[in-house]
Amino acid sequence: MAFRARVLYDFSSENSGEISITENEVVTLYSEEDIEGWLEGMNSKGETGLLPASYVEILKDGSDLPLNGMSEDGQSDSFSSGYDSSYQSQSVNITKVPTPTHSAYLAQSPSQHSYQTTSQGSDDDWDDDWDDSPTATAADHAVPGGNASSPYRVTTSLPRRDSALQQAKTSATVGKNLNRFSTFVKSGGEAFVLGEASAFVKDGDRICVVMGQYGPEWQGDPYPFTCTIDDPTKQTKFKGMKSYMSYGLTPSHTQTLVSRRYKHFDWLYARLVERFPVISVPHLPEKQATGRFEEDFISKRRKGLIWWMNHMTSHPVLARCDVFQHFLTCSSTDEKTWKQGKRRAEKDQLVGANFFLTISTPAVPLDWQETESKIDGFKTFTKKMEENIVVVNANINEFARKQITGFRKEYQKVGQSFRLLGQAFEMDQQAYSAGLNRAIAYTGETYEAIGEYFAEQPRQDLDPISDLLDLYRGHLTNYPDIIHVQKGALTKVKECQKQEGEGSINERCNIISCATLAEIQYFHRTRIRDFRSQLQHYLRQQISFFQKISAKLEDALEKYDHDQ
Repeated sequence: MAFRARVLYDFSSENSGEISITENEVVTLYSEEDIEGWLEGMNSKGETGLLPASYVEILKDGSDLPLNGMSEDGQSDSFSSGYDSSYQSQSVNITKVPTPTHSAYLAQSPSQHSYQTTSQGSDDDWDDDWDDSPTATAADHAVPGGNASSPYRVTTSLPRRDSALQQAKTSATVGKNLNRFSTFVKSGGEAFVLGEASAFVKDGDRICVVMGQYGPEWQGDPYPFTCTIDDPTKQTKFKGMKSYMSYGLTPSHTQTLVSRRYKHFDWLYARLVERFPVISVPHLPEKQATGRFEEDFISKRRKGLIWWMNHMTSHPVLARCDVFQHFLTCSSTDEKTWKQGKRRAEKDQLVGANFFLTISTPAVPLDWQETESKIDGFKTFTKKMEENIVVVNANINEFARKQITGFRKEYQKVGQSFRLLGQAFEMDQQAYSAGLNRAIAYTGETYEAIGEYFAEQPRQDLDPISDLLDLYRGHLTNYPDIIHVQKGALTKVKECQKQEGEGSINERCNIISCATLAEIQYFHRTRIRDFRSQLQHYLRQQISFFQKISAKLEDALEKYDHDQ
């Protein structure tokens, strides 16, 4: 049951999930029970979220007239006028369960990774010549049209009478999550399961899940490609007052070099996270406020971006999405085209709940018990994998530190000792001992050289493993949110069992579950590929390393034979 309340004090929202309210405004509350001092409701603008319980007074009688152009169901008069009078008269009984408008749900910012923030600061502001975003034209806001013969689901933001009634019945039996900060809510999963998603879906936006040998998986990309990232170059702007690093990207399917800065990667990452709530978008290499132009940092960041790009181009969904292709193919000098693509991506309608409208699933629905078992098993697996990645990363970093400092120092000490021994032998000044003296001196040089070998080796074998572990640790921090979306959908199915409307919720939950299992399948395949490849590389490098040491020692041994 919904309740009307009068606002006692002004409140301005400061966090995602909150709504602003003004004094004397009449708002709609979904429940009288507060959650740690907060109530869930909708203001006169149609915005839904949390508001402080102490700032409102619940109206116990219905004599108060609605304020701010609001109708009895909490919708604006302009929204209500869209229905015929007969429907309005019949909708009196269902207005006690208001359904937020589509625009209100789009206003919520879905976030797959709540700990990620948008870029700020000197290295992360858009270039002036790239970020000039004039007022969008009408064409920028145009919604792609559909036709009756289209095989894809097309809905409008205003529900028909029968769908509105069905939605009211569903809402009456399946309650909304009281925690509006929940990932299930913020991702749009709840809105989709409850049938509140609404958008046009074009052919190019269609995402297919197919049934593979081991369960649902993303349909493969028929046109796979790769992308190289060249060594970055330092560039300046504002007559040399500001410097930045620019990376050269060359996609294999275009063979055209484009120039991108780190903050362009960061912008792309934010768009992808918003666009794909149940796909794990790999994390970018960490930002750094100081030392951004130091050689070691630049080299490490480039390697991290290469790992990131390899995962992006190999993902069958991420690789072919419009915003990623725009990022890879738009000419660095074509400012107009870049801005148009940038605005188009930022106004994308298929985010959050609407993303799930783009997914088509196999004809045979999933078995819920089997699905839940797979999800639980993956959850346990990722937790254990994350724990062990931390241990492995700490150990190899410590081992690398010892090689760079400890081993190098110890081998150099041994080498210096042999040198000192050779110098002592030279004081004998006997001709027949000259060969031995030279061999001992060479042995000292050999051990000093081996010390340098140890110091240089981590760059070849341990650092790449550490980079891989960092990438997968980012993936593993994404999956709790992705799993939470699927778990939330499954909970809704259980809530509506034996209730009217269960079938449609089952279908929508099946879509979320298929997408989640497809992403899990992709994770396992890439994990096996990456770890097999990287550990093979590590062992080959280790063999080559010790072969080089062995060759150096054999060379020193020969000196004792040749200089007799």
